[in-house]
Amino acid sequence: MDSNSMAKRPKPPSDHFNMDALLTSFLSLSDSPSIHTSFDRLIQSTTSDSDQNRLIQRALRLGSLLLDAANRSARRCSSDHNAVVWPLSPDLTIKIFSMLDTQSVCYVAATCSFFQKCAMDPSCFANIDLATLVPKVNNAVVSMMIHRAGDALKSLRLGVLPTVPAPPFFSSQPLVYSIRNANDASGFSWNDKKSRQGKESSILTRSCLNSLSSNGGAPGYGVHLRRLHLYNIERMDNASLLTSLSACPSLIDLEIVGLHVELRHTLESISRNCPLIERLVFESSKTGRDDGLKFPTCNEFVHNCPNITTLALKGFKLHDYKARMLVKGLRRLKHLDLSTSYSFTGAFLKNVSGNGGGGGDNLEVMILRDCMHLKEIEVERFMAAVLAGEFKLLRHLDISNREGLACEGDWSNRCYNASFIPIQQLLEQRPDFCLVAEFPKGSYNDNDQMIGSDVSLASQSSSSHTTDGSSTSDGSYNSDHGSGNEYGRDRGFTIYEENSDYLMS
Repeated sequence: MDSNSMAKRPKPPSDHFNMDALLTSFLSLSDSPSIHTSFDRLIQSTTSDSDQNRLIQRALRLGSLLLDAANRSARRCSSDHNAVVWPLSPDLTIKIFSMLDTQSVCYVAATCSFFQKCAMDPSCFANIDLATLVPKVNNAVVSMMIHRAGDALKSLRLGVLPTVPAPPFFSSQPLVYSIRNANDASGFSWNDKKSRQGKESSILTRSCLNSLSSNGGAPGYGVHLRRLHLYNIERMDNASLLTSLSACPSLIDLEIVGLHVELRHTLESISRNCPLIERLVFESSKTGRDDGLKFPTCNEFVHNCPNITTLALKGFKLHDYKARMLVKGLRRLKHLDLSTSYSFTGAFLKNVSGNGGGGGDNLEVMILRDCMHLKEIEVERFMAAVLAGEFKLLRHLDISNREGLACEGDWSNRCYNASFIPIQQLLEQRPDFCLVAEFPKGSYNDNDQMIGSDVSLASQSSSSHTTDGSSTSDGSYNSDHGSGNEYGRDRGFTIYEENSDYLMS
């Protein structure tokens, strides 16, 4: 028998007994100076420096091993103690951990082995939130979290959050009519709207969601996913997003902000793969340039996704006839947000409610904030319809515009007030209605005078209807002389070719 095989043989029980006895005897020694004295005598008994150094190093190694063993045993005893004194059963502990955010679960798992065992349950990672203000997460972390969740995965938030949070979809406050002064508004320019991440240091790549669709030939982990929120993942493209959506047939909530993907392809994929979708929030990374949405795509989306209650398409070119098809066709639609969108004038609101039986009947919230081509006359007609008894469920309307509303006939003339809206009559008929109309170039009256039943109709201050460059905050309107809207012809509205490339230069 060779020496290698001899080395691999386990020590006989007698050796373990001797080691245990020796360690017990050593630990029974009192913490007295005699240990130091004995060790000094042992060192002095050796004649050579090399032997002394060897003894010292040996003592250090044995002391380190003993310290490590003591620390490990202390942690194990503490964990056993936690398991005994912790008042909740493992099942209840897992239930509580599953309610924590992802980062907190990771912190809890590092506390002790008992909590780590509980935190490794797939249900604790059912709702993964890896969205951060700065890039911190890479593909490996995303994949690990998704695999930990497995089939229990219900929601996933990922990417770099926008620096400025979006305004809420609705408010419980009574009617608040406010037109803020220009000094209260932060500098906003249509030309300055860019991708929110704005850095080349993105860690996530186009393959960050591969784990949703790949599971060794079996259905991917995205099969039970209900919510997917993606923010400013610069390297995500159409192909990778569409592949991920195809693996999520149970999706009901999709939010896409700042991704370099096209609206038409995304809506087509949602129509084919996500028939249960109820909430869609899609904010373009290139405001005003994505005009690829086609009529057949709108038609397919309306028919294949009838459960939509919340729809936000922000920063896209959206003509009135397309907007009308979406609003009228989605009969369960309650929340609509078309902020920062181009091309539509507001004519799409005609006949989407009332006897038409369209989706406008259920609208509760509508946000048309900073829409470049939204016309004053169309807002006036819409408010007349509201006062006439249509849109009975609508309780929140936002028509604020940093550039003012477009005037009839020439959209380059801007209106910076909303005196055409009969505020008093609206308050009397709809006391819980919330109207937000902020125009930085004009002032109707102070915010503190316009809340709830204390609304007072102070005299209107100066309004502005100008055609020169001073009528806009950045002069971008002079570069685009028409909405390109098909609804303009029957109102004597002159249509011009829209130069979107110049707008975004």
